[in-house]
This record gives sequence, C-alpha cells and structure tokens, in this order.
Amino acid sequence: MESEGPQALTMRHLADRLGIRAPSLYKHFRHKAALEVGIIINGFEEAAAAFEDAAEDAAEPLEAFVMTYRAFAKAHPHVYRLMTERPLPRDQMPDGLEARTAAPLLRATGDPAMARATWAFIHGLTMLELNDRLPSDRLTESAWRIGVQQFRSPRSDVATLAESEVQARTG
Repeated sequence: MESEGPQALTMRHLADRLGIRAPSLYKHFRHKAALEVGIIINGFEEAAAAFEDAAEDAAEPLEAFVMTYRAFAKAHPHVYRLMTERPLPRDQMPDGLEARTAAPLLRATGDPAMARATWAFIHGLTMLELNDRLPSDRLTESAWRIGVQQFRSPRSDVATLAESEVQARTG
C-alpha cells in the first residue's frame, strides 16, 4: 500500500507480494476490511510512538508534535489517509490506543477541546499538503508557524475559554 497506493491493497496482491497463496492470507485476515483495520492499528501504534518520542523532552512540545505529525503523514500518506478519512473502527482497536496517540497533543495544549481544535488545524493543513493543494511558496511554512503560535495559547486563556464553553452549554 505504501509503494503502490490503496488501489493495490487487495488480498491477492498482498499474498503475491508475501510469496504465499491468497487462501493462506485469509487464515490471518477474514477479509480486506480486517486487513485495513490491521494497517490502521499498526499506523496508530507507529504514530503514537513517534509522537511520544518527539514531545517527551521537547522545549516546545506542540512544535515537536506538529513536526512529527507532518513527517509521519508525508512518510506514510496512504496509511495516514486510511487512518483519517473514514470512520475510525474504534471497536476493533486495542483499548487505549487512540488515547495514547492523542496524549502528546493533549499534554502540549493542556485542554481536550484545544487539543481537538489544534488537531483539526494540523490535519487540515496536512491534507492540503498531501493533496498538493497549496502553492509552492514560503507561505505554507508561515501558515504552520502562525497556526502553532495561535494554538500555543497560555493555559489560563485555554482554561477560561473551556470554562466559558461549559457554562454556555449548561446555562
């Protein structure tokens, strides 16, 4: 899938690449959807480890997370799309894997709502880059820097905003 794209991900093609017969592959994965879930799980495990390593001792954890996120998506564009463009098969994923993957971003932003808003920015700009939708100029790097700066709000501002949102919802 990494080298040939999602259209090449068939049970027969994978079996051929592995040097086995297709029926043997079905002993491990009942169908293509199960194979895709396995790829998604592997992608989340790899991303989580990379995000944890990047943000662990970083002076600027949000910047470290963003750089690593972009690098992961660029290195694995087809897997990244499989992980993010469809409903997530949470019921088939290991317990805690999604939370583990999101934890470095949550720590960097200090608030779940801010982490979600930040991820929306990161994912959106990442998809624009992957789909070659942005002009090749220096504005994209500036957009990344500005976005990260905006989402790197002081924790007190984030907490105030979060409290306002809770009060607005509860009346």
